[in-house]
Amino acid sequence: MRTSIRRPAVLAATAVAALSLTLTACGGDDGAKKDKGAAASSPQASGAGAEKNDTAADSKAAAGTDAAGSDASGANAPAAQAGSKKKTGGKAPACTASDVKISAAKQDGVPTTHITLTATNVSGHACTLLQYPLIAFGDIQTAKDVPSVAKSKPGTPVVLNAGAPAYAAVRINNGGVDENNRAVTSFNVNLFAADGPAEGSKVVTAPKGGIAVDDAVAKTGYWTPELRNGADDF
Repeated sequence: MRTSIRRPAVLAATAVAALSLTLTACGGDDGAKKDKGAAASSPQASGAGAEKNDTAADSKAAAGTDAAGSDASGANAPAAQAGSKKKTGGKAPACTASDVKISAAKQDGVPTTHITLTATNVSGHACTLLQYPLIAFGDIQTAKDVPSVAKSKPGTPVVLNAGAPAYAAVRINNGGVDENNRAVTSFNVNLFAADGPAEGSKVVTAPKGGIAVDDAVAKTGYWTPELRNGADDF
């Protein structure tokens, strides 16, 4: 369940002109990585020199030659196919842009210095949400991605079951009156694949009323099952 991070109120931010952004991005292709299987069983050796015979039998079983019908090496792993999703640690494939729905909400505090991104798995199958959201608040061709905050990285990969959400805290400004703040009504979010940025991206609508962004101070946290005071307070 998402939790809001309490932050002290600051002086009201200056209003800035409205700006609409429609952004697209493309990244690296999802590849395919086979899970490593283990030999399920080996035939029983008999007679003198059983240890050597067991070793030979295990080798045959690992090669897929189990005549008794037991599972051979890799029998439970899906065969690699062109265009199949790359596995992450043998668990669930990396989430793609089409696997998740991403929304943005303002965090508590006036003025708004942080927003929370919510990524919900709408794919119908489990997937792994890698690293942090790749956010661009400007033209995707020229804007650099918002840098991540290392301390917010979770200890284990975030595997989302079907329908499950994950969250990322995002700093958008330092609060107060700042001439570098600019109004943003939508922005681009991309995901990571196992070998780099994933294909495709999401155009995310900013919370009602838009947000004031200072690109020089913007930072994003990693994807987590819930926001954590301390790790996600930056």
